[in-house]
Formats: sequence, structure tokens, C-alpha cells
Amino acid sequence: MLETRPARRSRAAPRFGDLLALTRPLHAVKSVLLVPVALIDTPSWTAHELGAIGWAVVVFSLAAACVYVANDIIDRDRDRRHPVKRHRPVAAGQVSVRAGMLYCATLLTLLGVLVATAPGGPYWPVLGYLALNLAYVRGLKHVPLLDIGTVAIGFVLRVVQGYVSVGRPVSAWLVVAVLSVSLLLLIGKRRHELTAAGLAHRPALRGYSPELINQLLPITGMLAVVAGLIYLSSDALLGAYHRVAVLLSAPFALFLLFRYLQVLVVRQGGGDPLRMMLRDRVMVVAVALWFGGLAVLLMLARSAVMAS
Repeated sequence: MLETRPARRSRAAPRFGDLLALTRPLHAVKSVLLVPVALIDTPSWTAHELGAIGWAVVVFSLAAACVYVANDIIDRDRDRRHPVKRHRPVAAGQVSVRAGMLYCATLLTLLGVLVATAPGGPYWPVLGYLALNLAYVRGLKHVPLLDIGTVAIGFVLRVVQGYVSVGRPVSAWLVVAVLSVSLLLLIGKRRHELTAAGLAHRPALRGYSPELINQLLPITGMLAVVAGLIYLSSDALLGAYHRVAVLLSAPFALFLLFRYLQVLVVRQGGGDPLRMMLRDRVMVVAVALWFGGLAVLLMLARSAVMAS
């Protein structure tokens, strides 16, 4: 088991870099990628709709930052037992608990101001996200299966917020696809954690085993692929290009699933799914080609609608 080192003495005034690290700015990519998904199903992109989506991205990123700060304060003792998380500012003693709480309160106040003055809305998915994460840190994080389910719903709420902001209904198949992909990544993360830091870091790991995870990975992976393809073939606003989108997406989706499982099982990765995917050049190139092709089909579909 990893030896726990005593935390360093906190500075009187935390550095800006430490406070920024507490909010995990890299993870804002989740909101940047998921909230604007609603634009796919928006017939026309007006300045109002684009502004509402942009504001929703900022609001959800700030809400997530509040959750990260609060979570690091609560989990500081367990994080010190983890080979990577022990370097987080609160766990490492670079930011005191008092300073972290004040910082979190400041971010929550700013979040309230942004929601109150937002041009779009309503913002019930953001409020639901905060309530869900309150339940998570209060106990759900220690309940096996519910721990990953709670986090996965947070990703779904990002997508839903985008649709709510532009006043569009969200596809049930899209929700299933996003939920399944999120669960796939979270299950892979639990697989990595089983061998990385032991049960002391995350009590919920007592409810997992390599055998269980090896059963859950293919289930969630294939559900994500099937749900995504059904969404593209039926609900996405692609006009006559539905079939082309499905034929284009099937090989890319399967390849990315296979690549993720390869990195997870063969290379023992997956501890930080977001960082892993951004650093894997093969996955980055595959995603760029796939999304680029879908973007072309979307523009062709819109052009056909405007021409008619």
C-alpha cells in the first residue's frame, strides 16, 4: 500500500496556480463538448441561440468547478493515499481547508450571479447537477454502482442543459448514448483504481472486482454504439444523410471502443479517462476524422433545407 506522507504546511495565501488547479480547468472540456451538442438538432443557429449555448457552457463549467473544489476538501485524507491525487492542492497542503471553503463559496456566489443574469435558461439541469453532487459527496460515492451512475448522470445533464437553453427536445437515444459512454469511462476508471491505490482510497471499490468490471465494459460499450447509431439514423437532423452518417459512424465508433479497451486492458491506462483520451494520438485523430465527416454531412443537410 502506498505510504501516506504528511501534508505540507499551507501557505498563508494560496498561489493563483493552486486555486486554479483546484477547479481542474482541463475538465471544462466536458462542458465545452457536451453542452453544444444541442446545436446538432437546432434548425437555425441565431445569435441568441449561440449566445445561450455559450452562456450555458460557462455556467456548467463554473458549477463543475464548485463541485471539484468541495470534493477535494472532503476527500483530502483519502486523496493522500492515492499516487496521483495526493498532489492535489488541498491534499498536498498547498491550499488550506479554510481557504478552499472560502474559494468554493466565492465560486458559488459567482455561479448564482451568472444564473440570475443569464440570457438563456432555465437552468434546472445545473441545479440538478449541484443537488446530485451534494448527494454524491454525502454518501452516494461510497455505494458501489450508484457511485458511477451518479457521475454519469452529471454528463447527461450537461447535454440536457444545452437543449433546454435553446428550447429543443432532447432525443432519448442521445441520452442513452451519452449515459452509456460515461459509464464505460467510469467503469474503466474503477478498473484502474482497483490496482492503483487499494480500497482505502475509495471505499466503493469493495463492491467491484476485475470479473465484474470485465462483464460491465462490453455491455456499456455496445449499448453506447447501438444507441448512438440509432440516434443518428432516426432523431438527428441530418435529412437525407441519415444512412450515410450511420455508415460513416459505425466503423469509427467500434474502432474507438476497441482502442479504449486496448489502452485500458493492455496498457493499464484509464486512471484519468479525459487526460488519457486527449493524450492518445490515435484516438484524437480518429475522433477528429469522425466528427469532421459528421460536420460535413450536417452542413450538407442544412444546405439542402435552406435550398428547398
